[in-house]
Amino acid sequence: MSSFVTIIGAGLAGSEAALQLADRGIAVRLVEMRPVRPTPVHKTDGLAELVCSNSLKSTKPDSAAGMLKHELEALGSRLYAAAVRCAVPAGGALAVDRVAFSDEVTRAVEGHPLITLERREAVSLAVEMRDAQAVVLATGPLTSDALASDLSRFVGGDYLAFYDAAAPIVMADSLDMTKLFRQSRYEDSQDQPGDYLNAPFTREEYDSFIDELVGAERVIMRDFETKELFQACQPIEEIARKGHDAPRFGTLKPVGLTDPRTGRRPWAALQLRAEDAEGQSYNLVGFQTNLTFPEQRRVFRMIPGLEEAEFARYGVMHRNTFIDAPRLLDASLQLKAGSLPAPVYVAGQLAGTEGYCEAIRSGLHVAVSVAAKLQGVEAPLLPRETAFGALLAYATSPATVGYQPSHVNFGIMAPLEQKVRNKRDRYAAYARRGAAALESYLSALARAGLALEDGGKPHDHA
Repeated sequence: MSSFVTIIGAGLAGSEAALQLADRGIAVRLVEMRPVRPTPVHKTDGLAELVCSNSLKSTKPDSAAGMLKHELEALGSRLYAAAVRCAVPAGGALAVDRVAFSDEVTRAVEGHPLITLERREAVSLAVEMRDAQAVVLATGPLTSDALASDLSRFVGGDYLAFYDAAAPIVMADSLDMTKLFRQSRYEDSQDQPGDYLNAPFTREEYDSFIDELVGAERVIMRDFETKELFQACQPIEEIARKGHDAPRFGTLKPVGLTDPRTGRRPWAALQLRAEDAEGQSYNLVGFQTNLTFPEQRRVFRMIPGLEEAEFARYGVMHRNTFIDAPRLLDASLQLKAGSLPAPVYVAGQLAGTEGYCEAIRSGLHVAVSVAAKLQGVEAPLLPRETAFGALLAYATSPATVGYQPSHVNFGIMAPLEQKVRNKRDRYAAYARRGAAALESYLSALARAGLALEDGGKPHDHA
């Protein structure tokens, strides 16, 4: 490899960036520390392994998550296409068979003639920048201590850390289907049952469950009411500590559900989502937890229908690390730190862009930025009206105060020129405006010679 780009980390962002650059004719050295150095949460050596939920969120076009998926499809995301091929039923969401998805991404990377995959731990940015035309840091929230420490020398040690939690997975054949019912919120019919299993609680069952949940033994005994805990991934027991009924208005909300045994809405309900295409295992939706394994087994078996549940995976708690992106990154996601031997970019959750599709999209964005840098052309500015453009503006604007990781959401998008009172109409207006902005961006990419044709080669300059 005479000239190449080094990408550190072969998760969602790193794998997408590697494939996008290689498809543009740029040689890539992709460095992945597993299995040489394992992490507390990864179970395999596969690339792009999903370690928390297997859901990539809503596909509804008038949702922020749906807008982001439209962008990924329009831009030719390799990992989004793989996710669609590996999809499992999940109502209005895109969920994947995580093993099949990781296998497909791994095969694509290992089979690409312009990608060299190196299984080793990267511990020095200076070493990785040597002879590389550019470096992409995509090491994710579980960046090793050695690399994090080395990176801090370049960025002044301005790191923030928070704790994230993953939900348990149970085996389907261990569930009591006489107590569970299949239904998606507001979307069920007798002819087409929903994609989710639901465990309905009576008021008495709910009260007993919450009492035991709050008093259960935790792995990490600490005050989680700090900025270190990402609010969107609060453990279920921490939510319950905020108020006895807090889970019933969040994770365990029963709205849109009708228990066929009673013909009424249950007092509370847990939803379970298929983990694989065959429906052999189910994820406890929203049940991220920090309970010890024995306590998970004891307390979660109090859920109706889960009395004999066999756990394929217990919930785990782990540290996430991200940089102070508004101070350290520009709109291309390039590190603004001093003079470096090679340009360094940051993609994925290390930059604080929280979420699977967000990580994939950031890898694609960085690939375009790197390709523009190497070709000596200016990459077009991503409009803030697009879903990722809004997240990019939030994550890289020096005006962002108290930076915390974020998913794409309408709350960070530029306001509409005319106010729309109806929420559904307002979201649809955001989607229409975003689609128009995306079309303009795609045209600008093509004119700059940065877009890919169907054959996988960049467009010629216009």
